[in-house]
Amino acid sequence: MPNARTWFITGASRGLGRAFAEAALSAGEHVVAAARDVEPLAELAEKYPDDLVRLTLDVSDRRAVFEAVERAAAAFGRLDVVVNNAGGLLYGMVEEATEEQIRDHLDVNFFGAVWVAQAVIPHLRAQGSGRILQVTSMGSSGGMASVGFYGAGKAALDSVSEALAMEVEQFGIRVTNVQMGGYATGLFTAGTTATTPDPAYETLRAQLAEMWGEDAGPDPSTAAPVIMKLAELPEPPRRLIVGSRSYDLVQEMNEARVDQYRTWEPLSRMAPG
Repeated sequence: MPNARTWFITGASRGLGRAFAEAALSAGEHVVAAARDVEPLAELAEKYPDDLVRLTLDVSDRRAVFEAVERAAAAFGRLDVVVNNAGGLLYGMVEEATEEQIRDHLDVNFFGAVWVAQAVIPHLRAQGSGRILQVTSMGSSGGMASVGFYGAGKAALDSVSEALAMEVEQFGIRVTNVQMGGYATGLFTAGTTATTPDPAYETLRAQLAEMWGEDAGPDPSTAAPVIMKLAELPEPPRRLIVGSRSYDLVQEMNEARVDQYRTWEPLSRMAPG
């Protein structure tokens, strides 16, 4: 397809990454799909033999990320849309998590996205254009019991990406934090590392399970049109909530936070800083 863009998508073998890859391919775009296991993409590779390149990649390995980006840029001659989607979930209370679990989690959810951004920026700067879509979360503005480290990684990525957006805008590169709502991505199954439960938190776990229920959320494919539209905008937002229900929830959380600040305003103003 003339003028087809090249997408580089991490975590592309399932969930949102897979949905974004399928949407881009069906629109006639080129896709370099990266994942630890690319075998689930075999069917897509057969359907789009000229437009899809699969790369095995662990984003926590910085050297491997840079090598993969070089191969991705060479595959179709350029990179246009980079989707930092690879991630997982560390489920458990803060006290329960081991040092290894915490570091492994942030190596993928935060550092992995940073390595990808560092690797692609020289290519995008050289061509004077490009989009970086950082897949974060609707909950990245605050913590939630049992998924605190997931929120921490996404919040860190949100913050770094806002700085990155300011830094690279001068080069024609646009960065957007794509704050995803809840979708049936398999994050709570295949993508989950769980802590060893401490009985002290048994009551809270039961309360959280009841609050969340069993609804896994809509199919990831329903979010893909938003991403396709976002990638076309000449002046995209730096933050975008994806999901109607999630938009309402985020607004409620923001309003509650503002109310709390106002309640304690006299105490805040006791200090001159």
